[in-house]
Amino acid sequence: MISYKYIFGPVASRRFGMSLGIDLSPDKKRCNFDCIYCELEPSKPISFYDNPPQVDNIIDEVKEAIKEHSLDVLTITSNGEPTLYPYLNELIDKLKPLNKKLLILSNSSTIMKKEIQNALKKLDIVKLSLDAITPTIFKKIDRPEKGNDINDIIDGIIDFRKIYEKELIIEILVVKGINDKIEEFKKLNEVLKKIKPNRVDISTIDRPPAYNVEGVSIDRLFYLANFIENQNIFIPTRKKIKFQIENLSKEVLLNTLKKRPFSESDIKNILDSHTQKIFNDLLKENLLEEIWVGGVKFYKAII
Repeated sequence: MISYKYIFGPVASRRFGMSLGIDLSPDKKRCNFDCIYCELEPSKPISFYDNPPQVDNIIDEVKEAIKEHSLDVLTITSNGEPTLYPYLNELIDKLKPLNKKLLILSNSSTIMKKEIQNALKKLDIVKLSLDAITPTIFKKIDRPEKGNDINDIIDGIIDFRKIYEKELIIEILVVKGINDKIEEFKKLNEVLKKIKPNRVDISTIDRPPAYNVEGVSIDRLFYLANFIENQNIFIPTRKKIKFQIENLSKEVLLNTLKKRPFSESDIKNILDSHTQKIFNDLLKENLLEEIWVGGVKFYKAII
């Protein structure tokens, strides 16, 4: 068995299928945020990479792993923020010929920079975090390095969307007592209307966090999702869901699926047996279309 330094997995991602991770900072945390929910140890935010890995060393490991495993996606990540890696553009250029779907997981902090936008637009999937809109809440939950402004980040994401035509996913991670209020989700909704992502992931803490904070219930995530309109919303969970949608009529379900497409797991987990039967009838009548975003299937009413 080959021992790798820069890659890990493959792992079965809840959202992206079989994923091989590429860790651009395997030896220590390098991040310009110190998020309260991060699974890594607390650390002072930094915006530079000291002693960065060489691109060819990373590529050599990826090529070896591809020989061994069947993969859906190569995921560029880091013990920190991968867009701080100084050779990111070169790395992406050398990953492209491997003919695997390419994904990056970013905290969005550098998305307003044109060089970052030009590098990321080459990828198949870009997942950007947007935990809060209100500046005080942003600072409390993401604990950014001084100089990081949430309004600059929002403007950067909107600008990036104008040049990026592939799959853009926004992730909102909800922390109890911090960004779990209806008012904040209404603000997120207004910004998401401008961004127009392909998918919105709403999640919560599911690993031991850096600080003494808690996640919210899955039921709460589904409730908050009601305030995000006309988006493909995915709520990844390993837990049993109590939240249920019951006894919807055909007309109400059809109207609901016009405003908010449901994921395949939503259909299985939150619709009662009566509403699932109505859903199946809509499928048979060809009133619904399937949409795939980042390996997740959604159902949307055909308008």
